Amino acid sequence: MIINEIQDEIIEEFELFDDWEGKYEYIIDLGKKLPKLSDEHKNEDNIIKGCQSIVWLHAYKQDGKLHFEADSEAIIVKGLVSMLVKVMTNHTPEEILESDLYFIDKIGLASHLAQTRSNGLASMVKQMRSYAVAYSSL
Repeated sequence: MIINEIQDEIIEEFELFDDWEGKYEYIIDLGKKLPKLSDEHKNEDNIIKGCQSIVWLHAYKQDGKLHFEADSEAIIVKGLVSMLVKVMTNHTPEEILESDLYFIDKIGLASHLAQTRSNGLASMVKQMRSYAVAYSSL
């Protein structure tokens, strides 16, 4: 699937909920389903700067495509990063750098998150794009 197809899928999933209480519960469920990050990747180098909660992000390149693994101690944040992992994983660095992550606005995250969480989400996206830049030259 291309990045936009995955984003459209997430948008459709969120359209099933009438209110933000249901959407928050869904985000929490997504976080619970995120595969656990191995302890070896839960280190200082993988902590995303700019997040209020601790968020670890590990990236690696395989067969020309980037793969992301993440975790957080905060369950809502874990759900947020799980959506980014779903959208960005298994794409080339170039695809990631050229992508427009419109799903964040379309599902209303930007307007329903506290400022600190919104800043943290932006930091997660920035870090994933930084990995894409770094891996594009490898």
